[in-house]
Amino acid sequence: MATQVEFDYEMARFISFRDREACERVRRITRAELTKHPNPDFRISVIDDEPAFYQAFADDLVGRIRSARDEGRTFVAILPVGPMPQYALAARAINEQRLSLAHVHTFNMDEYANEDGVTAPLSWPGSFQRAMRERFFALVDAKLRPPDDQIHFPTTEALPDYSDRIEALGGADACYGGIGWCGHIAFWEAHLGEEFDGDLDAYMCAGARLVELHPMTIMQNALHSFGGDWSWVPPKANSIGPREILGAKHRSFWLDGDLGGGVSWQRFIARLVAHGPVSEFVPGSILQTKPTDYTILGGVADDVEIHMA
Repeated sequence: MATQVEFDYEMARFISFRDREACERVRRITRAELTKHPNPDFRISVIDDEPAFYQAFADDLVGRIRSARDEGRTFVAILPVGPMPQYALAARAINEQRLSLAHVHTFNMDEYANEDGVTAPLSWPGSFQRAMRERFFALVDAKLRPPDDQIHFPTTEALPDYSDRIEALGGADACYGGIGWCGHIAFWEAHLGEEFDGDLDAYMCAGARLVELHPMTIMQNALHSFGGDWSWVPPKANSIGPREILGAKHRSFWLDGDLGGGVSWQRFIARLVAHGPVSEFVPGSILQTKPTDYTILGGVADDVEIHMA
């Protein structure tokens, strides 16, 4: 065994969050320690069984829709594309329960756009609109679906008043989502923090806008959606902002970035978002400040270690 020699280096220049001490601290958080958090309203849990993980996601969504119906109120949800398996499970439950979605308004978090800010059309295979319509709404009995004008996407045309549409309905009842490799929530990317000059309050009030995707997001999405082909991933996207996420009455985030074989791209960022400093360079970290359910698939919760495949 070779003698271990100290090896010093700077992080790659494209990485936005550069607090090495914080990175080293959260990297050392063990699986056993991961669910402990000083904010009791930031509830971290781990579900080891993959089918149970997605079923829990579906049950949470359907349960909130049903409760709103029973209470005679509108239900407004911000929804992600990723993860996706829960939507088929939710649709099945909605059909079995004959649960009308007439009172439901959905707002998708984001949608891809080209270099000029033109969003992907429904016909493009990678469109989030297409994914949601095919893998959720089309699976719900036509008699139970919400009216089409209550299903919202941040298209080029809708973006200018997208934040206002959500707020006009009283804000979202629940904001669902995941965490990106750079720490993004929706497509609100890590490098956007540079624009706020340390003003975290202004950052938290920022609304929907067109953004340029972070290099890590391009690679992450190439990996899980485009067969590893980074040339296929659009360069920009329309995204909701911290304002809509923090303005929701509740946040429910689900981390399933486990590739199997002991490999997960999400182990470190899951820890940095949940246990690192609240920073505009780690967008998901703002979830620590509000009541949030933060649910982690078992393999993502495993300790962060060097893994030579």
